Amino acid sequence: MLQISNKIIISDSEIEISAIRSQGAGGQNVNKVSTAIHLRFDIQNSSLPAFYKEQLLKLNDRRITLEGVVVIKSQEHRSQEKNREAAFERLKELVKNAVILPEKRKPTKPTRSSQRKRLDSKTKRGQIKSTRKQVID
Repeated sequence: MLQISNKIIISDSEIEISAIRSQGAGGQNVNKVSTAIHLRFDIQNSSLPAFYKEQLLKLNDRRITLEGVVVIKSQEHRSQEKNREAAFERLKELVKNAVILPEKRKPTKPTRSSQRKRLDSKTKRGQIKSTRKQVID
């Protein structure tokens, strides 16, 4: 059971986990033991509220397939249990971050004094450049 918040819980039956062999260097342990974890979570067939599902499906994340399945691969640890925990944690963070809506930007205007300062610096710079011109007799 994966607890996202106080009210939102994902049951273990909705999460499909399979152990696979890790990639990369690691010697005999990598060759013999399946320590990497492949986690699959179907968003549409889950017990999540509709708002959570919509926000997850809107995300532009490479871990979410076109069919709406979250695929997480965890292989950074040497033990299967630690990789399982890491995969669950990543799924939890993905669901939590999906429902956080960004704050609306309030458009602001530059102050009169900042506008005046900008224009003054422009005229001053223009005067400096005009003194560099070649003098014609």
